Amino acid sequence: MFGPFERMIAGRYLRARRGERFVSIIAIFSLVGIALGVATLIIVMSVMNGFKADLLGRILGLNGDLSVYGLSRTISDYDAVAGRVRGVPGVVSAAPLVESQVLLNSGNYNAGGLVRGMTRADLVGLHEVSDNLVAGSLDDFGGDDTIIVGTTLAERAGLTVGGRLTLVSPQGAATAFGTMPRVRAYRVVAIFDAGVSDYNSSYVFLPLHAAQVYFQLPGQVTQVQVMTKDAENVIPIREAIEKAMDGEVRVMDWTQSNNAFFGAVQVEQNVMFLILTLIILVAAFNVISSLIMMVKDKSADIAVLRTLGATRGAIMRIFLMCGASVGVTGTFVGTGLGIVFCLNIERIRQLLQRMTGTDLFNAEVYYLEHLPAKLVWSQVIEVIAMALVLSLLATLYPSWRAAKTDPVEALRHE
Repeated sequence: MFGPFERMIAGRYLRARRGERFVSIIAIFSLVGIALGVATLIIVMSVMNGFKADLLGRILGLNGDLSVYGLSRTISDYDAVAGRVRGVPGVVSAAPLVESQVLLNSGNYNAGGLVRGMTRADLVGLHEVSDNLVAGSLDDFGGDDTIIVGTTLAERAGLTVGGRLTLVSPQGAATAFGTMPRVRAYRVVAIFDAGVSDYNSSYVFLPLHAAQVYFQLPGQVTQVQVMTKDAENVIPIREAIEKAMDGEVRVMDWTQSNNAFFGAVQVEQNVMFLILTLIILVAAFNVISSLIMMVKDKSADIAVLRTLGATRGAIMRIFLMCGASVGVTGTFVGTGLGIVFCLNIERIRQLLQRMTGTDLFNAEVYYLEHLPAKLVWSQVIEVIAMALVLSLLATLYPSWRAAKTDPVEALRHE
């Protein structure tokens, strides 16, 4: 498409000579604008992908992909229910548990929390907890007076392994003086770090039997937590469980229980993509302005080339190459910059924190304790394609105007 003649002339036009610096500077700013726009778009989309994937993984790691509930408040024959659920294709595990809200108390510390009663074997299978113990051991998790707490809760309440945490439940025994809350102290045997601030500060784990005794649910659980092989395709598994249980239970998957939250994340991701695309669009307008100025500056040269036999198509291709060179170079420079930044984003964050002395990623605000980034190569290709298309479209009008230049009119004013 581009012959050696067009490439030679375009290369000479891109190399600024004395008296032509201004046009060249505008072209450089256009290149920098496209590069920064592409890099910013890749970085922001990667961070939002990482945030979504990391948060989804941690939430599902603790809450499971599915939850099976009884038609009443509890499930009595939970071992049989769990066994039937495990027989459904795609199910990895089914763990009966007791879950309820309580008040956590230790000294002067008081806060709401969520108690989960599980067997030691099921807790070992909950890798977000069992693989992230920072103190203590699951070997001591048993009996009626042991408990496992998160790191944030331990720090705020001043708890260590061997310390005592008191649980207060409003669902107590009815007396002549009203309902008396249930109060009991438990010995901390382990401390975990799930990587999510909310879980580290409010989740505590009791042995299943101890939770049944405390909440007065003998031989009963509140739900069965189910893990699957593919959380992204959980709906067919939910339907298979409902069919296998024949309407005896209620089944809710993570897309139903967290639909509003992850829907908001997806909407925010789409909006950010559109907003940041405007940066590339502004840079493309800079390409248009720089090319128009170049065509105006080179009108005499265009006239001479036309009188020497250059066709309108050749003139158009020359300026297309000038604009495309800026767009293509800016796109690939921005792509490289964005990928390098994403691959080293946590190191960059820590460096900026040390330099500024501020917390740039508060775990209590963003739920996660590190800045995640996940490069989705299909999105990177989409960004590259969009930037190239916008850059090439920006060159069409100035190139067409250059090709339409009348050599007689151009030379008349020289």
